Amino acid sequence: MNNTHPLLMLVLMLMVAMQGICQSARDFSVIAYYTGDDKAIDRYPVDQLTHLIFSFGHLKAGRFHIDNARDTTTIKHLVGLKETYPDLKIMLSLGGWSGCEPCSDVFSTAAGRKLFAASVKEVNDYFGTDGIDLDWEYPAIEGFPGHPFKPKDRENFTALVVELRNVLGDTNELSFAAGGFQKFLDHSIEWDKVMPLVDRVNIMSYDLVNGYSTVTGHHTPIYSVHANEESTDRAVSYLLDHGVAAEKLVIGAAFYTRVWKNVAAADNGRYETGEHTRGYNFKRYETELTPEKGWKYFYDEQAGAPYWYNAEAGQYATGDNIRSVKAKTRYALDKKLGGIMFWELTLDKEKEGMVDAIANEIGID
Repeated sequence: MNNTHPLLMLVLMLMVAMQGICQSARDFSVIAYYTGDDKAIDRYPVDQLTHLIFSFGHLKAGRFHIDNARDTTTIKHLVGLKETYPDLKIMLSLGGWSGCEPCSDVFSTAAGRKLFAASVKEVNDYFGTDGIDLDWEYPAIEGFPGHPFKPKDRENFTALVVELRNVLGDTNELSFAAGGFQKFLDHSIEWDKVMPLVDRVNIMSYDLVNGYSTVTGHHTPIYSVHANEESTDRAVSYLLDHGVAAEKLVIGAAFYTRVWKNVAAADNGRYETGEHTRGYNFKRYETELTPEKGWKYFYDEQAGAPYWYNAEAGQYATGDNIRSVKAKTRYALDKKLGGIMFWELTLDKEKEGMVDAIANEIGID
């Protein structure tokens, strides 16, 4: 090697560097939850995704069930995309915020878990999908108002994951969506038992100030500004400290804002009382969150989060945007995490949107 021509050495070094970049991009998952139909998906940059998670299937008589013919058509079309994008994974998701009312009861017995796992395999085999994502909100703690929960859910969730892995084997992927807030992290999951059996956990590092809060803040922050404030980094640090492998952690981005009304102007609406109201999808930011409509844009450098305040209307908005989603992607890359996911694809612009920003940050554009 000492006699190698300097130019050749430079070329070899560049090839090694490029190989490292490509490997990093391949190992980094970009996961889209998807609620659209069989036509909308074709307008989005699917080539920049590693996973599409159809949302949602539900429990019916204890079995995993796809609700209607429209959803069946959509799933078949998503699977058909693999002909063009052979590395793309198509997964099915159970539940959602209001979609897991029977979960606590069904998964409380060995027979219930066995029936469900068998039905997941049947559905995956029928469609040719690549696995299941569990979106039970939430085991052992209160989630959607009125949905049953009990402390035993924590152990039952572990038993459910064990049953699913036994039935699905290594041919299907298995993941779950996790609340990014401390109560979930502490009480919902037996992390040491569950994480060795799943491919990843999709941390919902958004809604950290949710629609039930009467005080504003950041719903998508990377870092905590105040002590005990929820954030992406707080959840990631907690899981890393509890021995979860970095490559199994996927952080989440929100392609929407949460908005509060009747918010005082102090600190441009941050950490003020207010009443939660309807927000805006990312593809509407450019027409709704505008100076012409009274909105002023801010970026909290400490939190790594954007926000908006409308002094005339007394409204405050918080959510991810292009800058923060790039920052979240960079955070995940720097921490050597497994990737980034988001809720959800149809809220994005079809071109030059959030997915494109993520891809640009990774370097796969």
